[in-house]
Amino acid sequence: MVKLITMKKNLRKENIIHLIIVLVIILLVNYISSNAYFRLDLTSDKRYTLSDASVSILDSLDDYVYIEIYLDGDMPIGFQRMKKSTKELMEEFRVVAGKNIQYQFVNPAKSNNQSERNAIFQDLFDRGLKPTNVKDRDEEGGLAEKILFPGAIITYKENETPVNLLVNNPGFSADVNLNKSIQTLEYEFINAIRKITTSKRKKVAFIEGQGELDEYNTGDITRALNEFYDIDRVTIKDYVNILDPYDVVIIAGPAEPYTEKSKFILDQYIMNGGKVLWFVESVRVSMDSLSTGSSTFVFYNDVNLNDQLFRYGVRVNPNVIQDINCAVIPVNTAIAGTQAKFTPAPWLYFPLLVAPDNNPVTRNLNMIKSEFPALIDTVGNNEEIKKQSLLFSSVNSRVLNVPLLVNLEQLKEQVDPSTFNQPFNSVAVSLKGNFESVFKNRSVNSFISDTEFEFKEKSISTRMIVVSDVDIIRNDVRHRPDGVFISPLGFDRYTQQTYGNKDFVMNAVHYLVDESGILNIRSREIKLRILDKARVKDERVKWQLINTVFPVLLVILFGVLLTFLRKRKYA
Repeated sequence: MVKLITMKKNLRKENIIHLIIVLVIILLVNYISSNAYFRLDLTSDKRYTLSDASVSILDSLDDYVYIEIYLDGDMPIGFQRMKKSTKELMEEFRVVAGKNIQYQFVNPAKSNNQSERNAIFQDLFDRGLKPTNVKDRDEEGGLAEKILFPGAIITYKENETPVNLLVNNPGFSADVNLNKSIQTLEYEFINAIRKITTSKRKKVAFIEGQGELDEYNTGDITRALNEFYDIDRVTIKDYVNILDPYDVVIIAGPAEPYTEKSKFILDQYIMNGGKVLWFVESVRVSMDSLSTGSSTFVFYNDVNLNDQLFRYGVRVNPNVIQDINCAVIPVNTAIAGTQAKFTPAPWLYFPLLVAPDNNPVTRNLNMIKSEFPALIDTVGNNEEIKKQSLLFSSVNSRVLNVPLLVNLEQLKEQVDPSTFNQPFNSVAVSLKGNFESVFKNRSVNSFISDTEFEFKEKSISTRMIVVSDVDIIRNDVRHRPDGVFISPLGFDRYTQQTYGNKDFVMNAVHYLVDESGILNIRSREIKLRILDKARVKDERVKWQLINTVFPVLLVILFGVLLTFLRKRKYA
């Protein structure tokens, strides 16, 4: 009896000890879980993992950033998926930035009053958001057209900036465009947050003095760049250090030869880590003569930069690329003696360039409109320079050497596709690495004069982009009685289509300036998993039966089997 009592006491003591241990473990787990916060992204494409650049920008916020996202209300399923992805991204932002990120989803079409809705739409348009028309099924099964503003307005202190989220490439289907839009959500939001919160802006210079494009022909891209950078126009003929304050310089189509002094200033700017965006044409053509119906010659255009670019690793060839995939040119089709009537016609000398998806500069871009571009070759065996082509002609293209006679009568000629057998000609190339000076082993005393200046024969790590067609950065300019009208860069007024020229130039400058790797976010790929619509239509009934009838049959079968086993066990 005593032994039994002793055993009960020991058992009770052990139970109490076990209970205390369990309670201690529970408290310890709760304490650790409340103080040691972690997240796991188990998706194959890491769609819930922010880049280091994004984390750095969000972590540096010193005040509230308010984000109004206009993706709410009755929307097609694709835009609902975009809303879901945007909300998940905002929550990821808040994990890093905490309360400094404040967001809400807004339905701009919430009002039942048509005039109020129109006023809201106009306000959003004036603030920089682009509308899009979508067709969706209404409650009665018919098609209803809706206006959406897939974008956001970001406000920080006294400033605000619009963010347009929809990629609208006419070469892609609606599903692919939406998926590409979701892929770039993080970049679009982070880039806008960086723009609006940065106090010290980078500086960009347009070089002039050798017949480069003026402020009107580069007006639209200057206006777009000015949202991010301070823009100047600089003449490089006197001071060796004149480019030192600038993070990027843009050379937009020189028409006159560069002096050796100007080349030296550019060269030493690059040797000290400067970045250059070159738009250098190797041919010259008079579009004025062509527009009047006359013939014109395409001549070699020597601006005395060939040796410099060759030393850096590229050669802009004296030729012209023709492409069956091309833009149009207006042609007078009226009968002689009657009023002019201009009709757009495909012009082989205006290739629509392909922007590959394997580079953050060109990813998800629309086609790029060009005019008389030349082929760019990469040259040299400097292993310290990494080279990558950014823009190509299509598979149906060819290269013609200059001099070349061009006239609009060529539009009447029958195109033989078999002669367009020189595919994927490069028109833009990026270069990154350590470059050798073109003035190495040359006397440079006459360029330096009395200035205290240390000549460098080899650059520190830097990068540049070379493009063989200045029309990629040129916008149309029309002089009207009420002033000068500057067309948006990349807009074709004959087809009413906007090509990807502005996005390409903007991305190129961002790439050259960016040292934090923000542009690399554009390289993210979220795999599109779209149902096969034809198979869905053919197998609709089968899958409906599988999803509705099969679970019920499975439950019934399980009940019958369980009853049989119970009878067998207890009979």
